[in-house]
Amino acid sequence: MVNEKEENVVFVGKKGTMSYVLAVVTQMNQGSKEVFIKARGKAISRAVDVAEIVKNKFVTDAKTAEIKIKTEEIATEEGNPLKLSAIEIKMIK
Repeated sequence: MVNEKEENVVFVGKKGTMSYVLAVVTQMNQGSKEVFIKARGKAISRAVDVAEIVKNKFVTDAKTAEIKIKTEEIATEEGNPLKLSAIEIKMIK
């Protein structure tokens, strides 16, 4: 899930859904032909919501080109490994 151009990536976290929708729409309106929406763990459902809202309400000619899922292993504060689900949604215009 490494992308050469990190400027067209929106990392979904704990903010409100519309914050991420705005970020994706802004990038598409500024000429990006593709935008990657990435999320891990509990934010995955929010990332799916973002993609659907963008596609259905704001950029109606946008399409979901590709969806990648995987498990990432990160270290906790105690140093123990923790496996987290991750998603990358590629949207094209």
